[in-house]
Order: sequence, then C-alpha cells, then structure tokens
Amino acid sequence: MSQTFEFYDARANEAAADAEAATLDNVRERNLRAEKTWRALANQARKVMVDRQKTEAEKAARRAEEAEAAAAAD
Repeated sequence: MSQTFEFYDARANEAAADAEAATLDNVRERNLRAEKTWRALANQARKVMVDRQKTEAEKAARRAEEAEAAAAAD
C-alpha cells in the first residue's frame, strides 16, 4: 500500500464526498471522522516527505563541503 500524501488525500476526498452524499446522520458523521483521520495522515505524510528532502539536501551539502575540503588538502 502506498503511503503517500496523494493516497491519503484521495481517501480524504472520497470520505468527504461520501459524507456529503449521506442521508443518514450516523453515516455522515462516520465519513466526516474518516475524512479527518485521512487528512491527518496526509498532513503527516507531507511533513515526512518535506523533512526527508530537507535532510537529504543537508547531507548533500555536507558531502560537497567535505569533498571540497579534501580537494583543498591535497
């Protein structure tokens, strides 16, 4: 199962649409709770992706600095 922002966002949108179409209060409430949960998961997935990209950029910059320092030492 793909755990990406897009996956979670799509599920949240589906739950929102189901809530909108629901005629029974308990079904509407269930779908609204599901939407809230999917949105939270989507936001968490986005945060993880952004943090991962930031960490990779920092590591790449550190490697470049180390390579430059090693070249200067030679």
